[in-house]
Amino acid sequence: MTQPFQLPDFYMPYPARLNPHVQEAREHSTRWARERGMLEGSGIWEQEDLDAHDYALLCAYTHPDCSAAELALITDWYVWVFFFDDHFLERFKRSQDRAGGKAYLDRLPLFMPMDPAAAGMPEPENPVEAGLKDLWLRTVPAMSPDWRARFRESTENLLNESLWELSNINAGRTPNPVEYIEMRRKVGGAPWSAGLVEHAVGAEVPAVIAESRPLRVLRDAFADAVHLRNDLFSYQREIEEEGERSNGVLVLETFLGCTTQQAADAVNDLLTSRLQQFENTTFTELAPLFAEHGLDAVACADVMAYVKGLQDWQSGGHEWHMRSSRYMNGGGVAAGEPAWSPFSVSGLGVGGVSGLGVSAADIRLTTGRAERARARGFSHVPHQRVGPSRLPDFFMPFTARLSPHLDRARRNLIEWSHRMGLFGPQPGALDSCVWDEHRLLAADLPLCAAGIHPGASPDELDLTSGWLTWGTYADDYYPQVFGRRRDLTGAKACNERLKTFMPVDAGPAPVPAGGLERSLADLWARTAGPMEEGARRVFRQAVDDMLDSWLWELANQAQHRIPDPVDYVEMRRHTFGSGLTMSLCRLAYGRRVPPDIYDSGPVRSLESAAMDYATLLNDVFSYQKEIEFEGEVHNGVLVVQNFFDCDYPTGVAIVQDLMTSRMRQFQHVAAHEFPVLYEDFGLSAEGRAVLEGYVRDLQNWMAGILTWHREVARYREEELRYQAGAPRLLRQLFGPTGLGTSAARLPVGAGR
Repeated sequence: MTQPFQLPDFYMPYPARLNPHVQEAREHSTRWARERGMLEGSGIWEQEDLDAHDYALLCAYTHPDCSAAELALITDWYVWVFFFDDHFLERFKRSQDRAGGKAYLDRLPLFMPMDPAAAGMPEPENPVEAGLKDLWLRTVPAMSPDWRARFRESTENLLNESLWELSNINAGRTPNPVEYIEMRRKVGGAPWSAGLVEHAVGAEVPAVIAESRPLRVLRDAFADAVHLRNDLFSYQREIEEEGERSNGVLVLETFLGCTTQQAADAVNDLLTSRLQQFENTTFTELAPLFAEHGLDAVACADVMAYVKGLQDWQSGGHEWHMRSSRYMNGGGVAAGEPAWSPFSVSGLGVGGVSGLGVSAADIRLTTGRAERARARGFSHVPHQRVGPSRLPDFFMPFTARLSPHLDRARRNLIEWSHRMGLFGPQPGALDSCVWDEHRLLAADLPLCAAGIHPGASPDELDLTSGWLTWGTYADDYYPQVFGRRRDLTGAKACNERLKTFMPVDAGPAPVPAGGLERSLADLWARTAGPMEEGARRVFRQAVDDMLDSWLWELANQAQHRIPDPVDYVEMRRHTFGSGLTMSLCRLAYGRRVPPDIYDSGPVRSLESAAMDYATLLNDVFSYQKEIEFEGEVHNGVLVVQNFFDCDYPTGVAIVQDLMTSRMRQFQHVAAHEFPVLYEDFGLSAEGRAVLEGYVRDLQNWMAGILTWHREVARYREEELRYQAGAPRLLRQLFGPTGLGTSAARLPVGAGR
């Protein structure tokens, strides 16, 4: 069979190594699979299938340093997960039996109790259940409760998101790129593999940092690279033989309207970008994280052993794909044939090395394409003249409505901003004269509030206007006060102090020292005071996420680094304050639906689609402001330009297509996935009405944000030129003048 595309040159900076216990693992896993009923008579595999796939070789490459017993356990897990994939395909995907598939999946968590000794498991009814029961009992006793909970969650995600794939097959629907990346992490199994890496290397990630941004990014970047690589190798089998819709090459081929080869090259570029994100996070974010949490040497060593384990998995997984008959690899490498040697590269004309553990070494650890992409990310020229922002014809299927209390909210906001002290210099902060009344009026944030909450009471509209004003002011404040000086320490200290003005227990807060603190304290008291503690905690987390995301922006600015596209999309949701304003939408519904509903896949998918539409919309409108006037690197159009190495108009066109696809996903989730969610949770008529109301709120949220961008002066060229001249006037009013003093800054309030 002819291959549909030529495999690209891969960026693989970590040479693969082979575990010496591979043959023992082969023999053990064959016996184990037969005893669990996975071979003869299963209707799924025969002995030759297991031999051809050679999962022991996969595990020996991906876990090169573990013991024979550990390798046998890890190999059994991979035999089980691949058998599950094929078993689910044959029993439910081919017949498109969602109801049967759900019943099948609902039983599997019964075989993963947090304490295996406390409660008995049911008797297995099929090979998948039998395998899971045995593996769980052999694996979890050596690990902490925290690891057990994380590994169980990733295993359930791996199992349950198979229904998402089945739903897409039923609908004949190809997901959009962002949706695909997020869902593939769950169904693709790489986060699950990351959990097994901790077991294999004998080093757990400390619980205190397990959910931190650096560890999450390492896990997600690892997962994305593993899945994208698999998509390249498995395209032919999945698309041409199995009728799958969930393959990264097909996703980009459909989204970009390009050839299969071009899509494959783009997938490889994204794979490379994710590996380089993994490296950047390791080298720039781990050490500060260790210091922040005061980790001792043992804990730090455990994390680095885990990082090394993830690197080994990347290189070993690639080597296995090149050898396994399961995948398209142009013939690959014969099972008994040695792989690359550092001295056997074509054209070197020197002798090679041999021996166990060096067969996969390769001097070609990078490619010219990969290094050109890396260089582009650090070589953007700031403040280029780009002209007025190009505004495409945005797809917006919802009609905006405005609150009748808009004019009142505008008047109240001006008075509140003066009273809070948002105008003029701030005490003790250099370059802190960020806003004046003109800039507030140019932003017209009550207009945004009136659109996203058209049914709000006068007081509710004032509160939403205040939060939008505080977030927008702070978003301007951080780059000006901390970004220009690369003052990440000062920004972090500012964050920590701001968090003290949001007590979860509604207790007392410090005395505010400026407009930024005073306005946050006022908003928190008015918003969080009436809440129950659980809701207050969720709302506080949304604000914390926004604050912390601004540190991420400052760190990239200090490196002069255009973000990786996946990292950008996910962090942009926080920098825009999406979670904060969506939390305000939820407040009206109280506890009329179970909290688990908001954590469900469909609701999160709906929210993420809405967030991405709004953030990319802002990036299109603010392109001139950020690129030409502010020298920013955080803009979705610029990120697309950098990744595809394309010009500004092409970047806008791609962003417009992505916005449209996210909006269509929003509509698809609301129309097709929410009814299934109602059934799965057995929601009452009241509960369904609450969620339908939330969908309408998010429709208002997107439509209102688009209306605001179209109407306000904040992003227009004449306003940008006015604002660019304002600092010179402010220096004349608040700073020294005369020859040699143009760069002088004195902290306001110094010496008082």
